[in-house]
Amino acid sequence: MLIAFGGPASAAEIRPFLARVTEGLAIPAQRVEEVAHHYEAVGGKSPLNEITARQAHALEKLLQEKAMPLPVYVGMRHTTPFFRDTLKQMANERVRRALGFILSSHRSEASWERYQKNIAAARLELNAGAPEIDYCPGWHDHPLFIECWADLVQASLAAIAPAQCQVTPLIFTAHSIPMAMAQRSPYVEQLEATARLIAAKIGHERWSIAYQSRSGRPADPWLEPDVNSVIRDFASGNVADVVVAPIGFVCDHVEVLYDLDIEARQTAASCRIKLHRAACPNDHPAFVRMMADVISRRMSHPDLLEIR
Repeated sequence: MLIAFGGPASAAEIRPFLARVTEGLAIPAQRVEEVAHHYEAVGGKSPLNEITARQAHALEKLLQEKAMPLPVYVGMRHTTPFFRDTLKQMANERVRRALGFILSSHRSEASWERYQKNIAAARLELNAGAPEIDYCPGWHDHPLFIECWADLVQASLAAIAPAQCQVTPLIFTAHSIPMAMAQRSPYVEQLEATARLIAAKIGHERWSIAYQSRSGRPADPWLEPDVNSVIRDFASGNVADVVVAPIGFVCDHVEVLYDLDIEARQTAASCRIKLHRAACPNDHPAFVRMMADVISRRMSHPDLLEIR
């Protein structure tokens, strides 16, 4: 079961989707409407659902090729198919036990722990009929994940003149989270490990980590520096190009398509800097192979004797 955040599939779904996301949170209506405009600016929907479906299809095909003919389901937190609906479908298809693969590359309370809590609640709603869910371990430093990102970053660097390539700043980005939450999780440590491994694999020494897409009250401390601030800092350093690699995201959705491709690109242009944004893994073959490898290794664990 691939586990993801979900996104609106049409313009009509944008505001109902955001209402679900912000339920119970003290977020000003003005901020919610601002985010709605972000979705409208990138085509009136999120490609996350479609990309996750492609990942599921590619993974199921690869597992079959590896003599592991397992059905692959998709469950979303905030849009269809919701966790409860997917678990109900699995139960109807006589699935008694399954592996959950959380599509968040770096662990924090907002991703891993909350997903597991939501799925546990959905299972309770279905009573005894719901399948048991075990979870795959994290994969932020998996060699195939690093290989995937190295390939994507090198594709962006290839657009820069060879003489400038090695001195071009490479900015790895991830979603900012509250400092208090970060201190309770391995989020920052895992991001640093991923970035360091990618940079080493491609032999690029000029790199840094920045954060993006922060929300919440301005007075609350969140992880910094912001990617826009980092780009502005390069304005006085005779920098012509920057490459941004959003390693905290596994697919090209609104926080990449708007926050980087529109907002950060505008910031760079105002500084006379050209921003090159590396594509996200999406259904990149190395990413799909990584998922299959993580699943295969978890299946061999002695406490998983029977999964159907």
